[in-house]
Amino acid sequence: MKVRLPKGIGGGPQDLNSMLKQAQKMQETMEALTAELEQREYEISAGGGVVTVKINGKNEIQHIEIKPEIIDPDDIETLQDILVAAVNEAIKKVAEARETEMAKVTGSFNLPGLPGMF
Repeated sequence: MKVRLPKGIGGGPQDLNSMLKQAQKMQETMEALTAELEQREYEISAGGGVVTVKINGKNEIQHIEIKPEIIDPDDIETLQDILVAAVNEAIKKVAEARETEMAKVTGSFNLPGLPGMF
């Protein structure tokens, strides 16, 4: 039985070397981008700005600021809810930024005959 490879695949060692070099370059680019993304800081506000969360690209909370007017000893649940919302939004923002930046790198890498593999 004869295997038929899509056009552009199996063109010999030069094609394979080219693909390997392209994959290695993409990996190096992704590693550099990951390091850069981990250094970024994001600031997210919740509850109309009464809670602000600072988070880095490693999803480590750096700082939480709570404005005094939201602190009500008789309604601690509201503050807790706002804190949870702010932290969740911060984590989501980091993930979205990472996904967007990585797509710029991986979206341009296609094996000939296998578009969108990466």
